[in-house]
Amino acid sequence: MIRLKKGAYTAREAANASDIQESQELRARCFGLAADTDDYDDRCTHILIHRVSDDVLVCCFRLMPLTGSTITRSYSAQYYELSALAAFDGKMVEMGRFCIDPAAIDPDILRVAWGAMTAYVDANGIELLFGCSSFAGTETSDYLDAFAMLKARHLAPSHWLPRVKAPKVFNYAARLRRKPDAKKAMLRMPPLLRTYLMMGGWVSDHAVVDDKMNTLHVFTGVEIGSIPPARKRLLRVIAG
Repeated sequence: MIRLKKGAYTAREAANASDIQESQELRARCFGLAADTDDYDDRCTHILIHRVSDDVLVCCFRLMPLTGSTITRSYSAQYYELSALAAFDGKMVEMGRFCIDPAAIDPDILRVAWGAMTAYVDANGIELLFGCSSFAGTETSDYLDAFAMLKARHLAPSHWLPRVKAPKVFNYAARLRRKPDAKKAMLRMPPLLRTYLMMGGWVSDHAVVDDKMNTLHVFTGVEIGSIPPARKRLLRVIAG
């Protein structure tokens, strides 16, 4: 059972249906939806991060344990052809529906979230963490430097590369011919994706245009064994 307290925040696993409903309500507000529930919720462990001072939920995400043979059951498999990862020999977990209350502007929230994730990964022997990293909106022109940076430095190894499955995608690796402006790229990179990349994460060569969620998202993976040692130590200090 994941439970930790760091500074002004606590992180814990959902203990009952009302906890899950609370996370669904935060997700709906963050994603601009009337409601945000699906069948995947029943298969996941839900992590909730509350502010200690008033017990307000400020962040949540869900975790679905998988293996290569079951990766087609993941949320991401709706949008990406993941047969290459079926050969991955190790435990996986999909992180999804990650959101932070827009009114809660504090970088420590993301740090505590990754601390909780690290505790889960260590407790369960996870070797691959993956999910969909989302850019707000569906206008690709807003993120060309970010996508050019992903193409130049962060594409998945060819043996794990997800293939196109969704009907509407932006094939940025094939289409972009620009040298990225590093400063602009990092300014437009979503915070969650920046953290993945700092851990040595890699991404798909295309972005899915998700009109329902009003996002562009890329498949993102982190092989736990490849995380830089200094980053691992920092995460485990937070998780401890």
